[in-house]
Amino acid sequence: MSGTLYLCATPIGNLDDMTFRAIKILREVAIIAAEDTRHTRKLLTHFDIHTPMIRFDENCKSIVGEKILSQLQAGESIAVVSDAGLPAISDPGAELVKLAVDAGIKVSPIPGANAALSALICSGLDTSKFLFAGFAPKTKKNRREFLQKLSGVDATIIFYEAPHRLRTFLTELAEIFGEREIVLARELTKVHEEFLRGKIGDLLEKMPEPRGEYVVLVAGSKISAEIPPDENISAVVEKFMADGLDKKSAMREAAKIFNVSRREIYNKLLSLEL
Repeated sequence: MSGTLYLCATPIGNLDDMTFRAIKILREVAIIAAEDTRHTRKLLTHFDIHTPMIRFDENCKSIVGEKILSQLQAGESIAVVSDAGLPAISDPGAELVKLAVDAGIKVSPIPGANAALSALICSGLDTSKFLFAGFAPKTKKNRREFLQKLSGVDATIIFYEAPHRLRTFLTELAEIFGEREIVLARELTKVHEEFLRGKIGDLLEKMPEPRGEYVVLVAGSKISAEIPPDENISAVVEKFMADGLDKKSAMREAAKIFNVSRREIYNKLLSLEL
């Protein structure tokens, strides 16, 4: 019989968030596949865990993934951990899971801390519907296309962003999404845990120098909830233009009808063209 691939959550900051079950599994498995073995070694030392580790990251995932698969098929159980939180979310562990599932190997979660959901429940934004978008593309063209496609989503959107790219990301977010409510969360579960709430432009002005990885939560678009079929937007704008208004004025009048901003009307029209 094959072994089990365990996806083991680790603390996102506070080590007390490590679960008893996670400690037990990490002690029992044959190998721990870690995104950064040096980082994970500190965690294992803290909890007196002496299980051997193997590095599993973006640079070696193909070769190491096949090796791990062979060991699982030979009957050994293996745990996968990321640097913090749940593995396989914005993490190379996702590809290892696919390999295991395709090979018919049991995959089992060991739940625990997660930055995205921890930020969401404390955000004050809508939690009934949300979309996890992870990290935006690094190149400007791809990033803007990525954001454009998300601009009409009528659910809270959750992003991850590095500190050195945060201001650029928020500037482009304001241009494409308009002045929506957002929440910036950092240092979650740590001593200096912080939530910044407000309009995108306001936070850009008063935000201190970004430090540490951020969770960025953005309120959903009102337009998707208030305009049933997408084609209605084009129809309303075209009607105003047929009556003699220029496109900008036509979008402004459409925005009044649907009680949303002109920016949201523009974004929706643009997303329909993509």
